[in-house]
Amino acid sequence: MIDISKLTWGEVKENKYSDVVVLPWGAIEPHNYHLPYLTDAYLSHSISIASSELAYQKAGKLCMVMPPIYLGSQNPGQWNLPFCIHTNYETQKAILTDIVTSLHIQGFRKLLIVNGHGGNTFKSIIRDLAVKMPHFFILSADWYAIVPKEDYFEATIDDHAGEQETSVLMHFHPELVKLETAGEGTSNPWHLQSLNDKTAWAPRNWQKTSDDTGIGNPKKSTAEKGKQYAEEVTQRIANLLIELADMP
Repeated sequence: MIDISKLTWGEVKENKYSDVVVLPWGAIEPHNYHLPYLTDAYLSHSISIASSELAYQKAGKLCMVMPPIYLGSQNPGQWNLPFCIHTNYETQKAILTDIVTSLHIQGFRKLLIVNGHGGNTFKSIIRDLAVKMPHFFILSADWYAIVPKEDYFEATIDDHAGEQETSVLMHFHPELVKLETAGEGTSNPWHLQSLNDKTAWAPRNWQKTSDDTGIGNPKKSTAEKGKQYAEEVTQRIANLLIELADMP
């Protein structure tokens, strides 16, 4: 058993877990009209579970998957949408610091963050924690960026609640997808062409960018596409977990 949310103390005590903890991280935000607010958390958690199960099947490495963190960083234009929660950098840092501190006290030294939300970035927090706890190794992986989505999906623009996320959620949790209600996910470009060309970055005002909160058309999503994509992602993460477990 690798999912702490379903385990008792007795079950945890009976098993010898590898020194690797997996922390899924998502957000609370709208995902077009057809996906739930917790899509990023569902996906990061499902990918984490599948990857850890595969690491056990391939190499007998028993990693523990923590419950997903739902608190993500949001863009302007999302903050004022009902029940969309924006989490400050300082809050995310405090949460991760508390988790790492607790695990460190318990003797763990390796943590993989599996991120499912594009607004999240953990690099600066991980660097700060490396100063405080230099013997605790923390990594982060954006599951949706590990494998090029162009090899699996048809949409040329697919940033949020599009074909990629929809297909993968259809694979893991088809009961949560209401594809018949989906909007087109049409997005509006910046007025500044240099931002469209990625010369610089700025947060987009989401309500000016998208009419339905999605970016990318989900209409061609299928569970089979999601299965093929998720299998490649979980292979990569499982291999990483095996390497981490073997690392001194």
